[in-house]
Amino acid sequence: MKIGILKESGRENRVALLPDSAGVLVKSKVTVLVEKGAGVSAFVSDKDYEAVGAEVLSRDKVISDSDLLVGINPPDTKDIKKIKEGQVLVAVLNPYMNPDLVKLLAEKNITSFSMDIIPRTSRAQAMDILSSQATVSGYKAVLDAAGRFSGFMPMLMTAAGTVKPAKVLVLGAGVAGLQAIATSRKLGAVVEAFDVRLAAKEEVMSLGAKFIEVEGAIDDSKAGGYAVEQTEDYKKKQQQVIQDHAVKSDIIICTAQIPGKKAPVLLLKETVEVMKAGSVVIDLAASTGGNCELTKNDEVVVHNQVTIVGNSNYPSEMPSDASLMFGKNVLNFLKLLIDEQGKMNLNFNDDIIQGTCVTHNKEIVHHKINEISNNK
Repeated sequence: MKIGILKESGRENRVALLPDSAGVLVKSKVTVLVEKGAGVSAFVSDKDYEAVGAEVLSRDKVISDSDLLVGINPPDTKDIKKIKEGQVLVAVLNPYMNPDLVKLLAEKNITSFSMDIIPRTSRAQAMDILSSQATVSGYKAVLDAAGRFSGFMPMLMTAAGTVKPAKVLVLGAGVAGLQAIATSRKLGAVVEAFDVRLAAKEEVMSLGAKFIEVEGAIDDSKAGGYAVEQTEDYKKKQQQVIQDHAVKSDIIICTAQIPGKKAPVLLLKETVEVMKAGSVVIDLAASTGGNCELTKNDEVVVHNQVTIVGNSNYPSEMPSDASLMFGKNVLNFLKLLIDEQGKMNLNFNDDIIQGTCVTHNKEIVHHKINEISNNK
């Protein structure tokens, strides 16, 4: 079996598998093909891959010779057309939001697995790229905010007087939000956090932050750890509570997202307009619309002296450790697809393989994605 590692395009600095992970595959009797320069932006060289037994080839050669291709972002349409029928693709396909890509993969008879829909089960935790990359995002977002903020994060007692600590509000207490809380606290800020999931309250408080609670949330106990869509009445209460806390905050970190849907708008334009001059908003949900009404993806907007940063790809700004974590997740998933002789073994009776597969045998096999694709 041959596994190909593709070089990412555009502003993506990560690589799907670092040499250490590639070396594990080689020891598992798998031939590893690496596109020339695949790891350069993550500070690893072609020689590093060759040292663990991988072969470095051109992009076209990696695509044509591999049985399975692995990447972070999916190849573009031009490259997908080069992939042979029956080949396997493992990447972050974002299938709920990319129905045209899903249909193309099915038409080309490509068996595709999307790492961003790994089932949220205990067994699959070691493959959960959303959690590992959200950890990076939450950490980096706070550092970016601290760099843009006009004051100190911690309280300082100096000969010139006492400087009050920054007030940080975190919207959404998933993995990214919890990491943002922890990092903000380590930097000495006073932190508050909001989440519609009441289960997050204990985690927020354990990190030393205050939990902002709004009554009337829909039960989310069966949502697999994700947020769920709330009623209009709840949203009105939520917006008022968030505004009351936002106007007192120096930094707001937005992390709330709902799988397969546009990100909920939690921070309205009128709220931003009454926030403190010099405040900073970091919106990690920018790629799905943003939690702030004024967010623009991949842009920095200054509105009424409030800086709003739309950035959903902070992991690319920490490519070494982000690639390390992503690669470990992918390696653990690939182990499910490889038998003891190093050959392909697609066992669709395995709940993780089944739950992560998007297309197979010219069909969209994931029922939820199939419904969305048929409706668009």
